[in-house]
Amino acid sequence: MDPLLVVDGANVVGSKPDGWWKDRAGAAVRLRDGLAGLNTEGIKDLPGPIEVVLVVEGKARDTPPIDSVRVERAPGSGDDTIVDVVAAAEPGRRVVVVTADRGLRERVTALGAEVRGPSSVPR
Repeated sequence: MDPLLVVDGANVVGSKPDGWWKDRAGAAVRLRDGLAGLNTEGIKDLPGPIEVVLVVEGKARDTPPIDSVRVERAPGSGDDTIVDVVAAAEPGRRVVVVTADRGLRERVTALGAEVRGPSSVPR
């Protein structure tokens, strides 16, 4: 079973002050596209193949999925959706969440996930 990489879209986009706030939906699409090769390449200490999930919320909710990146649209809180994705993972599956959000880090590590910072993925 391939490891699962869950990316906190709002947090990762917000970690790079490149004007993303002017076009939140466009920033989410750019992030999704930057994640595209990770399903085969993996990230540092998490070699591919991996399943990549991008969690989006708010104005970025309309971001469409692509073959290599599953997009989960949060109906409310992106953090709650990330926790749901982690909780739904098969027992024993390696799960890595990409976020800098301290509260979310605590919630997902309590479920057995590992955490990496936003700079661990292309942004």
